[in-house]
Amino acid sequence: MLKSRRKPPESSENRMTQIDGELAMFDMVIFDWDGTLADTQEVIVLAFQRVLRKVGCEVSDEFLERRIGIGGKNMFREALETAKIQYDEETIDRLLEEKTKIHLMLTPRIRLFEGVTDLLGALRPVVKMSLATMSNRAVIEKTLREKGIKSYFDFVITADEVKKPKPNPEAFLKCAEAMRCKPEKCVVIEDSIFGVIAARRAGMKCIAIPSGFYSKSDLKKEKPDLIVDSIKEKNTILSYILGKEEPL
Repeated sequence: MLKSRRKPPESSENRMTQIDGELAMFDMVIFDWDGTLADTQEVIVLAFQRVLRKVGCEVSDEFLERRIGIGGKNMFREALETAKIQYDEETIDRLLEEKTKIHLMLTPRIRLFEGVTDLLGALRPVVKMSLATMSNRAVIEKTLREKGIKSYFDFVITADEVKKPKPNPEAFLKCAEAMRCKPEKCVVIEDSIFGVIAARRAGMKCIAIPSGFYSKSDLKKEKPDLIVDSIKEKNTILSYILGKEEPL
């Protein structure tokens, strides 16, 4: 597991950080990965389809795209059930292992969204940052190294470390626990309805970005606290973290 580059404070209660001299409302920002920081949709679908077709499971790309974020095991379960193919958990584990091998070969195709490093760079000196992804550990470790952004995050949690994937809030709550932050002092940045629901269930604020499969109207139905069109809207995101009504 990725380890924090700095020791968490004993308590985050009443702790206020600063951005350009301004007090921030939150102690930690928790980012999703797939569809939020990186354009991974094509790679994920390709890896799943290669494995599913080997076992005679035919589902559409859209079927898989709609389920990105619920964890690989659940995606395989739902695909096999839809195709009326019987399976056991050993089968799911084997399929996930095969998918991971393919995914690892395809990581060079993944690209960060424009504006990601600018936002991470602006936040890194002043608030703790975590990554909560339903990708598995091997894939995310390799990809973070390849993209050169591993050092931005104090804590990373993956599907391998949670029992219940999004929309269950377990991943977000484990981030808060690990970094000793109260849930209400955390803000989540997400692109999927599953992530927005998980953030609300965790008692955290949520900024939604329609950069993955789900549209702005889809996300709006789940009532995030803020919706921005793109992660390039750094000033709007920073303004929310500062509690300002107008962008910086």
